[in-house]
Amino acid sequence: MAFRYIAKSRQVTARSQIETLALALDAYALDCLRYPTTEQGLDALWTRPTQEPVPERWDGPYVTKKVTVDPWGHRYEYRMPGPDGLPFGIRSFGANGEAGGEGNDQDFSSWED
Repeated sequence: MAFRYIAKSRQVTARSQIETLALALDAYALDCLRYPTTEQGLDALWTRPTQEPVPERWDGPYVTKKVTVDPWGHRYEYRMPGPDGLPFGIRSFGANGEAGGEGNDQDFSSWED
C-alpha cells in the first residue's frame, strides 16, 4: 500500500519539476532571445553557458534549485527544438529509465498531458 503512494508521489513530482523547468526555460528565452541548445541543456538555467551560442543577456539563475535528475534518479532529457514544432522538450523516462512503459515506468514530458 505504501509503495503505491510513493510511486504516485514520484509521478506528481516529475510532472511538477517538468512544469517548473519549462517556466524557467521560457524566462531564459525572454532574456536571451532563444532557448538553450540541446548541448547547453538544462544546466543553462543555473549557470551561464560558455559554449556557443553564448547568451549575452543571460540574467540567471532561472531556478532556485538545480534539478538535473527525475525522482527516480535518471537525468531529464532536454532537447531543442522539441517534438512537433515545439521550441523545446523535457522528458522523464519513469522508474525504468527507458522510453515507453506504463504505471511506474510511464514517461512524463512537457509536450504531453
